[in-house]
Amino acid sequence: MKIYTKQGDSGETSLFGGKRVLKSSPRIEVYGTVDELNSIIGITVAAEPSPRGLEILNELQNQLFFLGADLATPTDSKQQVARIKASHAHKLEEWIDELDAINPPLRQFILPGGTRAAASLHLARTICRRAERAAIECMSLDPINEDAIVYLNRLSDLLFVMARYENTAANHPETPWNPSLQVD
Repeated sequence: MKIYTKQGDSGETSLFGGKRVLKSSPRIEVYGTVDELNSIIGITVAAEPSPRGLEILNELQNQLFFLGADLATPTDSKQQVARIKASHAHKLEEWIDELDAINPPLRQFILPGGTRAAASLHLARTICRRAERAAIECMSLDPINEDAIVYLNRLSDLLFVMARYENTAANHPETPWNPSLQVD
């Protein structure tokens, strides 16, 4: 497969199904941000998370490829792609419940950080939130799969719980937010 095609030199790209759009379109922003999210999850994998964390992250990376294809395919396209469904968000909820049952109770806000894997997951959470915002913006202009928005919302929750879980699994304390250190 050739890496460069020169098809995008004019600032346009093709969606699945063949429609050409500007690379600055909201749809491209959404699935580009999902690609960025997948990349930071790859960095998290390289940070040697716990065995259970690695298992979940590997599955998430594959799901994010399906999500990217879903977002790159207009809802009215004749092109057939696997779409994110409510069941995918339910799977994320199962993982959240599993891992959060192991985490200590959250009684206050915590600062992002901890182990390398945990800190990377906190960054992934913020990228996921950006993808969710971009998806909502896109939806107002160009319909996308509504289950994809729910999935992104739930995924950011999972990434937060996973960051806490990685710190718990490594016996690394979380740093509580100290509101008394006000900025004047």
